[in-house]
Amino acid sequence: MKIIIDAMGGDNAPAEILRGAADAVAELGVEILAVGDQKVILACAAEHNIPLQGIQILQASQAIEMCEEPAKAVRTKKDSSLVVGLKALAEGQGDAFVSAGSTGALHVGTSLIVRTIKGVKRPALGTIIPGGEKPYLLLDCGANVECRAPMLNTFGVMGSVYMNKVMGVESPAVALVNNGAEETKGTPLYKEAHQLLKANPAIRFVGNIEPRDVPSGQADVVVCDGFTGNVILKLTEGLAKTLMGQLKPIFTKNLATKLAFLTVKDGMKAFKKKMDADEYGGAPLLGASRPVIKAHGSSNAKAFKNAIRQAMRCAEMDLSGTMERSLAALAAQSEE
Repeated sequence: MKIIIDAMGGDNAPAEILRGAADAVAELGVEILAVGDQKVILACAAEHNIPLQGIQILQASQAIEMCEEPAKAVRTKKDSSLVVGLKALAEGQGDAFVSAGSTGALHVGTSLIVRTIKGVKRPALGTIIPGGEKPYLLLDCGANVECRAPMLNTFGVMGSVYMNKVMGVESPAVALVNNGAEETKGTPLYKEAHQLLKANPAIRFVGNIEPRDVPSGQADVVVCDGFTGNVILKLTEGLAKTLMGQLKPIFTKNLATKLAFLTVKDGMKAFKKKMDADEYGGAPLLGASRPVIKAHGSSNAKAFKNAIRQAMRCAEMDLSGTMERSLAALAAQSEE
């Protein structure tokens, strides 16, 4: 299997991207097609002693910066690592594409170059988030700030397929974020979306979920518009970071607390790993005709390696094809 990566995208590119790719080659047995400036990539690999065995380089002289206007950047920077990489995916040069670059540019580029499956107007960004009982998929997390009710209904189907095929969850529970559990709650958009999800035979819809219940992991798929999802995602990240930061001063206060830490050390390590977002690597752009994974902009080598692992799973499970068949079956039932 060959995974195409954007070697120049992200805050820590290209060093951490190349480290993650090298680790993926060594641990996962995957081939990598790294897209970017060959001179920069070779110099970086030499400086940081990063092995390039199993990594091919596809030349791209430009890079899209995080601050650039997405649509304009995709149109004008034809030789950017992101655009060249997406074209390579569309042409079948690899099985999936991974980038830690601009989310907006990746969303626009995926829609224009890779295209979406039938029944999906715009792909949705889904992020796996550690939860109290189990991890859950939150979508959309920022790709589509404004949505219509049918889009939220489609998100429910795509999220259910992803959790089943990639995460191995049997009959995933799908919930709609709202300001109350009752189906009469929310804006007209969310009331309409609730009725569509409730009548959707392709998913196991469990109703509305209030934001306070989202982190517990009661639902496997949490559906919302991109604005709401991005707020939930960033609030969750910030709160988790704050809480974890408060633990160290507590356990290092004095000798007694240090000794107390020794009794819970193993449990704390397991908890830290469970809540580590780097273990999941990236967010798939669900609805794309071929697997596209958005790694976090600040991804380190571990996170990027796991984003590549996720891309491999999506390709192995024929995620895009399964979603297209599920949506086609739903459309056929609606016409009956």
